[in-house]
Amino acid sequence: MKKILTVIGARPQFIKHAPVQKALRREFKEITVHTGQHYDERMSDIFFRELKIRKPEYNLEVGSLTHGAQTGLMMERLEKVIMKEKPDMVVIYGDTNSTVAASLTAAKLHIPVSHIEAGLRSFNMMMPEEINRIVADRLSELLFAPTKEAVKNLKRENLKSIMTGDVMYDAFLYFEKMAERINISDLILGLRRKSYVYMTIHREDNTLLTNMKRIIKNVQKIKYPVIFPVHPRTQKVLNRLFEVRQGRIGNINLIEPQGYLDNLALLKGAAVLVTDSGGLQKEAYFAKVGTITVRSDTEWIETVESGNNVLCPFADGIDGIVDVKRKIKYRDYYGDGKASEKISLKIKEFLCR
Repeated sequence: MKKILTVIGARPQFIKHAPVQKALRREFKEITVHTGQHYDERMSDIFFRELKIRKPEYNLEVGSLTHGAQTGLMMERLEKVIMKEKPDMVVIYGDTNSTVAASLTAAKLHIPVSHIEAGLRSFNMMMPEEINRIVADRLSELLFAPTKEAVKNLKRENLKSIMTGDVMYDAFLYFEKMAERINISDLILGLRRKSYVYMTIHREDNTLLTNMKRIIKNVQKIKYPVIFPVHPRTQKVLNRLFEVRQGRIGNINLIEPQGYLDNLALLKGAAVLVTDSGGLQKEAYFAKVGTITVRSDTEWIETVESGNNVLCPFADGIDGIVDVKRKIKYRDYYGDGKASEKISLKIKEFLCR
């Protein structure tokens, strides 16, 4: 039986890995490596439990470091694992430091790489994620594109891709009914559906002191209460900028990071999502919840073209956007919910040729 080594390290990758791991383990000996990029229990372990992902065979415990130090340490530790396990292929997801570290390490050891969620481009080289995507795509043998736009991007770069649809949509369809059984008023006392804005802010640029202050000041102008699960890095910034009273900054209610199912329940119950997360932009589209993205660009251009998503850098003027009723065109941009099976099949064809 052929051996697959999968490298994951951050919350969005755990979600994507849930359906893919099930598909891969039907055909291959699959070994999961957790780099430890997200190491807080609320950002890591809870996802493995909720999503029923098999416990990783390896945890590199890299933790939080600068980009260069983190990527270098991941490569050093991954190299030892790959040399020990001798996999037939390495599978990577998305655009994190875990992604680029695994692609570089595997390529240098002449192990073929499959990149799930290939071809995404924000065309903003100031984003570390954009650099990671480009490098990972260049080094991968199999490029699994989630959308037609991703296929076009890769074609412009003279790279051949396989259109599979989005594995996050696979996960959403599988876990949606579980999330619907969660009563959001049990999560936050008195919370009612469609009566609040749900917000997540975590990207490096947005958590700079001046930018975060600007974003929070603008969000405070929204007439709805705002529910804000706070990333540990973001919490440190907020504590420096604002006086947090009883877990609140004005209309903004700060709560701990949520597990996948609770997060999905709170998202589906929201009137509007405010975020800088790529994954949540898509999940909001799947859930038919209007989105305001606190960025000047997005790799998920379909969500903007559909009318579901509006770009709003630094949340400037956000109070006027929240109340706008947008006409939304829901289409199957992200496939049929069977991307994981297609990926497993294509890997099998590649390795058995």
